Amino acid sequence: MTALKNDRFLRALLKQPVDVTPIWMMRQAGRYLPEYRATRAKAGDFVSLMKNPELACEVTIQPLDRYPQLDAAILFSDILTIPDAMGQGLYFETGEGPRFKKVVSNLADIEALPVTDAEKDLGYVMDAVRTIRRELGGRVPLIGFSGSPWTLATYMVEGGSSKDFRKTKAMLYDNPQAMHALLDKLAQSVTAYLNGQILAGAQAVQIFDSWGGALSAAAYQEFSLAYMKKIVAGLIREHEGRQVPVILFTKGGGLWLESMADSGAEALGLDWTCDIGSARARVGAKVALQGNMDPAVLYAKPEAIRAEVARILAAYGAGSGHVFNLGHGITPEVDPAHAGAFFEAVHELSAQYHH
Repeated sequence: MTALKNDRFLRALLKQPVDVTPIWMMRQAGRYLPEYRATRAKAGDFVSLMKNPELACEVTIQPLDRYPQLDAAILFSDILTIPDAMGQGLYFETGEGPRFKKVVSNLADIEALPVTDAEKDLGYVMDAVRTIRRELGGRVPLIGFSGSPWTLATYMVEGGSSKDFRKTKAMLYDNPQAMHALLDKLAQSVTAYLNGQILAGAQAVQIFDSWGGALSAAAYQEFSLAYMKKIVAGLIREHEGRQVPVILFTKGGGLWLESMADSGAEALGLDWTCDIGSARARVGAKVALQGNMDPAVLYAKPEAIRAEVARILAAYGAGSGHVFNLGHGITPEVDPAHAGAFFEAVHELSAQYHH
């Protein structure tokens, strides 16, 4: 494997010294880029794009070609690959987002679900990881990812996205045994899936707990965090002679940072509702922090973007252990030039915090 030319993202996750704060962006390969929209049109639709390793590689690398400041590439895929491989039948409805042909509504449905095998059931993702690593040629590290068991469960029980998680929460409270059985199967599948990505070449992994913040404090510990801890404990933590850092990101999880910091992950992702300075004070030296600019700041003029970057860097303060990112994914309407101004500002303004 080619040596890494730029490893500051991996170094920051391990709280090792860096020259500037590294930056990547959730959904950096996405609809805000005209080149992405062109490739997606060529693929026909989102699912066909995601399941074509060459095209998935092409869109993963597009943002790096446009923005040389990016310090990491993230695999182009979707969090719902696992439920799809379990036979739920993923499809996308215009304006509606992801939907499943089958829903999970009782223990019998859950017992019928297979635990997925990374190479056999999700080989197209592993092929994409191998293709991307080859094409990156060591430019920057590659991030692999998965949805959290709780987040995947919400889609499987609701049959798609939901505003109130009515069916999922009803199952959680009415039939906790069934919910635990589903989450356990998902945790096994996610562990195998992330390990498959690591063996195929992912150099760091992120667990996206998009809907953990919808839970009560007690339910979050029992039905979301407990299963993410189980995954972290089962991951390959060293590969190709390097540590493979794990990032845990619960959107809306700012209340529970202390218990998340005990998960065994190297870093926690923060959304924009959390002050990064107080988050750093709360978790101490236990974990690195990733985040956490409001994605809507990118609608503002470059000067306003710079000011907000400066504010967040100052709030975090001096020293390593910060990976700059948005608090959630970039939105499709953002001007690509504004994303460029954001990346430039992070590198330029952060140098003073690293000596």
